[in-house]
Amino acid sequence: MSNRFDEVAAGDRGPAGNGSRTRASSGSPTAAAVNIGEIARLAGVSRSTVSYALSGKRPISERTRLRIQQVIDEHGFQPNASARALAHGRTRTLGVVFPPAGRRYTDMQLDFLNAVIDAAAAHDHDVLLSRSGEGTDEAFDRLVGQRRVDGAILMEIRVRDSRVDRLLGTGFPFVTMGRTADPDANSWVDMDWTELTARCVRHLAELGHRRLALVNRPRELFAVGYEAAHRAVEGFRATVAEQGLTGEIHHCGDDAASGEAVVREILAHDPLTTGLVVLNEAALVGVYRGLAQAGRTVPEDVSVTGIAGARWAETVTPMMTGADNPSDLMGRLAVELLLERLADSPARSRHHLLAPELTLRASTGRAPNRS
Repeated sequence: MSNRFDEVAAGDRGPAGNGSRTRASSGSPTAAAVNIGEIARLAGVSRSTVSYALSGKRPISERTRLRIQQVIDEHGFQPNASARALAHGRTRTLGVVFPPAGRRYTDMQLDFLNAVIDAAAAHDHDVLLSRSGEGTDEAFDRLVGQRRVDGAILMEIRVRDSRVDRLLGTGFPFVTMGRTADPDANSWVDMDWTELTARCVRHLAELGHRRLALVNRPRELFAVGYEAAHRAVEGFRATVAEQGLTGEIHHCGDDAASGEAVVREILAHDPLTTGLVVLNEAALVGVYRGLAQAGRTVPEDVSVTGIAGARWAETVTPMMTGADNPSDLMGRLAVELLLERLADSPARSRHHLLAPELTLRASTGRAPNRS
């Protein structure tokens, strides 16, 4: 991972954690001990006077300003995020609010985080990660209420998301990776999960598959209204009905063992299933493993397609046909949308809905002849 990704903004905290960097001055406190209060004491002025000198929000005498600047120069003081915010109205730090579904982030989720971090770094911004979730959340309130970041990117969006509602009421700049039931309420970047799942179903139908299963995200995410999981179900159900197919929906955890287990569940429920649409790339290796354990060959017995990052689709053998999840593009677009909001652009919401075409690989083929 990039070194610009941390639980706090990179570069804002010295060894003592007081918002300064280490630089010793003979016979004087080191910069690690110097903060606004210490500058005020050494310069013989009030803390508010130091703040005014940094921010320029109120006039102070040139003599006082020079005395404060001399103290800053002598002790190597470098403003922390709060001081930079006072001086410039910005911390040059973006928040990413990303509650993991389980105890850890999946490789897919880390890809998204890396994409956001790289895009922010390209614009000389750091990233602060918050694992805040729904409801009353002190970490979320600190992130926004204390202005620790200039704006935030919200991930793991729910169809009805209290975080979005709270931010809309504050005027705090934010964008979302995903969209709520009111897509015009805020700016967002999203995959068209409904259309992409429909394309996977149509592809299998064109190959003669009649009995399909959707491997969806974990049940607990679906239960709380996880947007991608719900929109994918909409696309799957509508297209299965449109094509006159049989289709079952199964939930799967974000790990390989869950992938193995969901294959056992699918085949126990309908042994004649010949087509899988997999949305959970973290379980993809396990899905393949489970099919092999059941004596099913891909694609001769079961065809597998779905939505995944290209490097994950190409990790399995045979490589998976599917819509490649463009995490780099999504991260860049989200950062650019947020920076537009911070640049005082018109407040109207802007959206990017991505629907990459299916990349044909080796995991799908003609349905087996059951006669």
